Amino acid sequence: MLSDWSPLRAELAAFRRDNLPLPLWWRDDDAVAPSAALDQLTDLSCTVGLPVHLAIIPAHATDALVARVDGTQLIPVVHGWAHQDHSGPDKKKNEFLSPRAGRRTEITQALDRMRTLFGPKLRAMFVPPWNRIDPSVLPDLPAQGYVAVSTFGPRAHKDPAPGLQQINTHIDPIWWKGTRNLIDPDQLISQTVTVLRARRRNEADAAEPMGLLTHHLVHTPAIWAFSEIFLHEMLSGGATPWTLETP
Repeated sequence: MLSDWSPLRAELAAFRRDNLPLPLWWRDDDAVAPSAALDQLTDLSCTVGLPVHLAIIPAHATDALVARVDGTQLIPVVHGWAHQDHSGPDKKKNEFLSPRAGRRTEITQALDRMRTLFGPKLRAMFVPPWNRIDPSVLPDLPAQGYVAVSTFGPRAHKDPAPGLQQINTHIDPIWWKGTRNLIDPDQLISQTVTVLRARRRNEADAAEPMGLLTHHLVHTPAIWAFSEIFLHEMLSGGATPWTLETP
């Protein structure tokens, strides 16, 4: 992939020069069953040495997926309930943003089903579909058994509710509103540098793990290739693997 990675390498060098920590994590959304794409995700995780927090749709998850996840670096987390859009006319897609009856029940049954399927391998992180959630829902999550919530973009608060931490993702390589292929790599590199520079200058929460968001089921070869190079560049440049177990 012919891209200019020098701006990212320079920013990572600045992190090393200033002795700044850079935890890096990876979230991949929409898993329900084994697939060739999931195999490729698993292989890439091993190749780069970074576990994947696999956001699984509880209502549609299969027993075969449980068997496939076992013994891998894939870390199951909760991806909504059924990934069903409940938005109104001309509103952005969401499952847990628009007010409706039954939201709390679905959030509870989602964790219950995932615990039944994955047992102690599950991590109690709630990932709302389309990265959208009503802020009024957040205070309920700890009582329902969740310890973390994850959306997209720099977090506004480390702890959006008592007993709940927020760990977001920040880089998504897919051009969702266009070709659904890879965003221009130089643009992605520039976005990454912007995120890192804001952290280094204390303009953003530097303690939040920086997250890559992927969707294995819709990856093109270009997206796979960029993701691999991106993770290699970040880790070789000083970023350290992060999971929910990291102190």
